[in-house]
Amino acid sequence: MWFKHGKKGKEKSSLTPPAGMTAADIATQSSICTGETMIGFLDSKTGRLLQAVVVRNDTDIAAFYQAYGYELPCRN
Repeated sequence: MWFKHGKKGKEKSSLTPPAGMTAADIATQSSICTGETMIGFLDSKTGRLLQAVVVRNDTDIAAFYQAYGYELPCRN
């Protein structure tokens, strides 16, 4: 069995957001045709998602935030 040795505390995020983007810029978009949902960093100038990935459920969304070292915002 393989274990990670020498790592203590929280692991650092392995992905870097696009320049100038923060957790506030993360958005989801759904396709009208296929219903496919994407999450990524919304470029306010072009309206396009940067570094977008397909998500299927809330767990995938939480994993996206965690991959960039952000906390998932609370939903009310």
